[in-house]
Amino acid sequence: MLEKVFKLKENNTNVRTEIVAGLTTFMTMAYIIALNPNLLVGFKSPDMDASLISLWNGVFMATCIASAIGMFVMAFAANKPFAMAPGMGLNSFFAVVVANIATGTEMSYVASFQAALCIILVEGLVFLVLSVLNVREKIVDAIPLGVRLGIAPAIGMMLMNIGLGSNAGIYSDKGGPFYVMSNFFGSLTAGYAKDTIGSGYAEMVLTVATMFIGLFVIVILAQKGIKGAVILGMLVASVINWAGQAIFLHTNPFGALTNASFVPPFQDMAETTLFKFNFTGFAQIGWFTVVTLIVTFCIIDMFDTIGTLVGTASRAGMLDKEGKMPQMKEALLADAVGTVVGSATGTSTVTTFVESASGVEAGGRTGLTALTTGVIFLLCMFISPVAAVIPPAATSAALIYVGVLMITGLKNVHFDDISQAVPVALMLIAMPVSGSIGHAIGIGLISYTVIKLFTGKAKEVSVLTYVLSLIFLIKFFLIV
Repeated sequence: MLEKVFKLKENNTNVRTEIVAGLTTFMTMAYIIALNPNLLVGFKSPDMDASLISLWNGVFMATCIASAIGMFVMAFAANKPFAMAPGMGLNSFFAVVVANIATGTEMSYVASFQAALCIILVEGLVFLVLSVLNVREKIVDAIPLGVRLGIAPAIGMMLMNIGLGSNAGIYSDKGGPFYVMSNFFGSLTAGYAKDTIGSGYAEMVLTVATMFIGLFVIVILAQKGIKGAVILGMLVASVINWAGQAIFLHTNPFGALTNASFVPPFQDMAETTLFKFNFTGFAQIGWFTVVTLIVTFCIIDMFDTIGTLVGTASRAGMLDKEGKMPQMKEALLADAVGTVVGSATGTSTVTTFVESASGVEAGGRTGLTALTTGVIFLLCMFISPVAAVIPPAATSAALIYVGVLMITGLKNVHFDDISQAVPVALMLIAMPVSGSIGHAIGIGLISYTVIKLFTGKAKEVSVLTYVLSLIFLIKFFLIV
């Protein structure tokens, strides 16, 4: 049955490899389950307003459900191993929009949240239409090959930045968050680092040790050709971190399981987010602001998804000689469906996750990988506290490893061609610094177009590429 649906032999894989790959992907992106409602509503605490607690629970449920449905479409329609969830960056932007609506009107935060969901609904419907009409696929084709070749290495830089930077933040009496590269390795001396980080220094040392031991275990196992090297390395790192927390930090690494509720808050979702579109509040925002917001969400989401799909597919060897991915239309459709479902259940834009690269590196080649990750996301409605015990440092080890592998794609870039070298170099810096795949692609497109235009090679640039470059110029300089 699975062979017939997912064509495992044709893709040189098997059920075991796909399931391990799906679990690997989940472990590297499990953080989104709690982080997404934290970003959209605020960090959950006993003293939080009751309405916000209900909203938090609703967003939590929506995160699990919308992500899973998006992955199911990816699995059965596109047969690709890519995972989906509410996009980082987009969710923070959504939270700012909600806060601005609440400030500019007399609506409560919950009502403002429900009004903002209308924006996500419109965005999702626009993407559905564009996907069905093949417009999004044509936009993918309009990205010059040189820029496409640079997407995977740039994503690799971004993954390494996440792994070594923002994935494992430490808080202490000195404040925070403190990060591995900037506050530990970035300090001139160990004494200075200890003074800067304060009481969290011991935890930082444990984080660094966990991260690098996990990384080296993954590398050694992979070099020996052992299947599931990534997930085994993460497990080793997790055990070391748990032991370190108990022995050196004197904390319970499984504290999240204490008094944890395993009953999904369906009632809270039904009361706060499930089909709770506030069209009356939506109308109060103002048409110009609404159009601007929809365009902004569309641009960021479209190119984040395109970049992740092209970059990860490139690493997996899924692109043809022209740099195109088969079933791109269906993969983009999964993104659109996930966003529509997300708006209906109560979360911001659902997009393809860059952490999908970890599952691909673990051997995932078909939709069975996405299906596995999606099923686990649904199960997290019941077992979410379990996901919370996975140490961020363990996932960092996997992200750094996958990032290094994706950077090797630079060997395909023709650096003797300045029209390729400059866009790729800029993308390598822009993607980790901005934290946006879409913005980095925009910078790459603009630089490519400008170089071709003013070096007498304007005819080599397609009309659609000119249009996309102009759209990004407008986005960067005119749309706030």
